[in-house]
Amino acid sequence: MPLRSSKPHTNVHLRNCLVGALLIALAGCAEPLPRLSPPVPAQWQHAAASTQAKPTDLHGWWHAFTDPELDALVDRALASNLDVAEAVERLRAVRALHDRAGARYLPSLRFGTNDVVDPSANASYFFVGFDANWELGLFGRGEGTRREARGALDASVADLRSAQVSLVAEVVREWIELRTAQQQEQLLSRISQARREAWQMLGVRQRLHLVAPGAVDQAQAAYAQSQAALAAPRQAINASTQRLAVLLGKNQPDPAWLQPGPPPELGAWQLEDTPADLVRTRPEIARAEAAVLQAAGEQALAHADMFPKLGLGGSIDWATDIDNNKPHSDTPNGIVSLGPEISIPLFDWGIRLAAKHARDHELKASVIAYRQAVLQGVAEVESALGSLQQQEQREQQDTLAWHALARVDHSTQARQRLQLAGPLDRSESQIAADQAAIELADARAGHSLAYVALFKALGGAPLPTADQLGTPPTATSDSDGEAHH
Repeated sequence: MPLRSSKPHTNVHLRNCLVGALLIALAGCAEPLPRLSPPVPAQWQHAAASTQAKPTDLHGWWHAFTDPELDALVDRALASNLDVAEAVERLRAVRALHDRAGARYLPSLRFGTNDVVDPSANASYFFVGFDANWELGLFGRGEGTRREARGALDASVADLRSAQVSLVAEVVREWIELRTAQQQEQLLSRISQARREAWQMLGVRQRLHLVAPGAVDQAQAAYAQSQAALAAPRQAINASTQRLAVLLGKNQPDPAWLQPGPPPELGAWQLEDTPADLVRTRPEIARAEAAVLQAAGEQALAHADMFPKLGLGGSIDWATDIDNNKPHSDTPNGIVSLGPEISIPLFDWGIRLAAKHARDHELKASVIAYRQAVLQGVAEVESALGSLQQQEQREQQDTLAWHALARVDHSTQARQRLQLAGPLDRSESQIAADQAAIELADARAGHSLAYVALFKALGGAPLPTADQLGTPPTATSDSDGEAHH
């Protein structure tokens, strides 16, 4: 008997191996994440720093004002602000879904019952059974799902960071504006009192025919204008206290805020961060990066939808004829099934391909949006640095002017004691010095607010706590993230 060749069996075995290898290769067939190249300069164009200062902590930058009341206010706001609380709850909701994102690719078991009536209407069956299913995350489905869930989680973390950054900056801003308005109100009140006294003195002189009536009218107008000027700081005080109450989650301002106090003064500080650090610290950039990861996950899922869905399924069912009165049945009551499951796209494959192309373009758009977010962040920081320099110079010049007019006022006061100058001369010199003090207070506030704007642009704020992130204290928020810079 002739020997049979084993070549056909070898070819079949080889073909099966190739098919298996192809399926394994396609199991994780998700396109690699796009490489993000943030367009950041090597260094800041407007370098700004105070001499002999330690690098300022990005997560506690407001301590440079050395204002205990401000420090306590920021702590209270972080603990009770409603926007932050809302962001925390949204983050917890997203994390709950993220932690179970891969569950759809794990084996599942379902128990169910059913009452089926035979079409002949002469029998009724009761079914009891278990159904098992295991969808395999092939062709990039599992990777796409993981990317999409991780992107949503990173976006929620960035939203929380953004809420905290904005909150701290707004609290510090409102506190500076409140204290500055209170100081300006005190100075304007002194000016108004001096204007009133000058008006009264000129009135006495006019009755003695020592001055013309027009001088009295001018003094009266100046007094009325000084009274009208008080409306601006008082309105600012009311607005700042109301906004502070909202930031702290209160329905009315704290009465202690209405007690005047000195404005916070900016102490020594130093900016050590480089433009490259902005990618790590600014929440808007982190949000744009998360959007890229989400878009990459959606693209991977659209790619996987063009291929069959593979899985394993099985069931164990028991059926009994409710209307059957026989003690024993001639047919088995139990059915066991086990085997592969496959779903192949056929007539809608064109739609799936179009969806894949659409996701490709959306991914490219998200990368462009990421680059735009980086450019926007760099521009805001550079603008804040330039403004900080200009406000510092303005404060220096206004300080010189105030000192000069204060010396003039002291000289006029000394001359008045020697009866070389009259009360009106002393009043005018005092008013000039107080007006210079108002300008100086506004300049110092502008300098401080420019400092606030700088660290808001940098993304400065305390880091979210482990409880807010919904992670154990030893874990980090990006422990399982993907590095794709």
